[in-house]
Amino acid sequence: MGRLVQIAVLAHSHCTPATHSVRRPTVELLSRVAPTSRARLNVLADAAAIVVASLLCSVPPDATFSPGWGRVHWASALFAMVFGLIVWGVGAYGLRHYDPWKAQGVLGELALTTVLVAGTASALFLVRRVLPLHDGELHLTQFVLIVWPVALVVRMLGLAATAIVHPKRDPVLVLGTGSLGLATGEYLQSLPSRELLGFIRLPSEAPARRSLPGVVLGFADDLEHVLMHTYVTEVWISGSAMRDGDAIQQAIRCCEKFGIPFALPACNFRLGRSQPAEGRAFSDGFIHYQSFQPKPVQMAMKRLLDIAASTVALVVLAPLLVVVALGIKATSKGPVFFKQQRVGMHGRLFHMLKFRSMVTDAERLKKALMAKNEQTGPVFKMARDPRVTDIGRFLRKYSIDELPQLVNVLRGDMALVGPRPPVPSEVAKYEPWQRRRLSVRPGLTCVWQVSGRNQISFEEWMYLDMQYIDNWSLREDLSLIFRTVPVVLTGRGAS
Repeated sequence: MGRLVQIAVLAHSHCTPATHSVRRPTVELLSRVAPTSRARLNVLADAAAIVVASLLCSVPPDATFSPGWGRVHWASALFAMVFGLIVWGVGAYGLRHYDPWKAQGVLGELALTTVLVAGTASALFLVRRVLPLHDGELHLTQFVLIVWPVALVVRMLGLAATAIVHPKRDPVLVLGTGSLGLATGEYLQSLPSRELLGFIRLPSEAPARRSLPGVVLGFADDLEHVLMHTYVTEVWISGSAMRDGDAIQQAIRCCEKFGIPFALPACNFRLGRSQPAEGRAFSDGFIHYQSFQPKPVQMAMKRLLDIAASTVALVVLAPLLVVVALGIKATSKGPVFFKQQRVGMHGRLFHMLKFRSMVTDAERLKKALMAKNEQTGPVFKMARDPRVTDIGRFLRKYSIDELPQLVNVLRGDMALVGPRPPVPSEVAKYEPWQRRRLSVRPGLTCVWQVSGRNQISFEEWMYLDMQYIDNWSLREDLSLIFRTVPVVLTGRGAS
């Protein structure tokens, strides 16, 4: 008996560290996938729905669940549950499905949830065809009918709860620290949808007698610097055109240059209960301007097109992606994919994926090659870049190295059409007007790709992107997609 106790103690002492070493990575992985308690509840609800649905879709219609039901059926049900959870988990991790800071909106969440459910069901269907399991076509329909509404309802409830507890607040800036600026700041502070970043003082204004409800970030001449280094969704101009007309006019030009919406006072006083007699155009006492025409329906359709097209493309191109990955691994040392930090919409950083087409120490060698840069501006382009591998030259010529960015499109980091995402070092060298490229979601292709790519200068490239932003429409996006196909197939303008 004592010998058995000794063995048990020794076994426990050997197993305990292993248990902790397994649990710790598991907890860390869960924290990375679902960093908040609400996201973890979302994970548990989805997992429960998948377990129940996988079990039901593995049960034959005439099953009695008797002891003689058979080990094969139980094994089939267990395999479906585990495999369904793995496929869902990998897909959710790749799409950042549980990232609480990923603002997809209702349509985006609907589309991504549908993609995950369809992908998991399709994977189960294919496995059931390959492995000797009973036919489950009807039961996979049950899987979708169980998982899809549960996952969608949980997501919508989570979005609603997040909107109530942590409403999205747009950061705004007030130009003016006088009586109108003070009243405007107090009004903006009372709005749950606005976050007051601070004030900019106009030339004629003395320090306010009353304390302002925010910090003074500088004077009118500092507006460009503030907009360059701070994310602002709108500038509320709250000054007197009689006293500071020149400074206000300069501020308007600055906002237009950056593509940032601004608001001008409809009158020189803040109104409380009083409302305009006609319409609601000036309901907050300001006239709001923006440098582009809002097209919310077309923008929603653009995002749905991005999700649908990137999903279909990844499925159809899967064999090509596998062949390319094997070719890269067989011909050069290093990882298959190259992950690089890029600047997305409104300056948000993300990691862009590409097939590795260069040697592993390409970034280190870039400094020695800067003198041979063939492109103007802050970008680096070189026709016969010695860092590019043999297979990489072929991949770059036909833009095959860009295909993994379809995952970025599916995640929402990028779109199919939009200005190419720059690296942070390039953005640091942008002129103020060039930063307007960051006002839209970056894309796989844009006007630059169909206009000669490396054959046009950096300045022309920037102007083409501005033209795209100012004249955007869904029809133009579709046109650019179709115009990109022949450019990619012929490799025109690539290096």
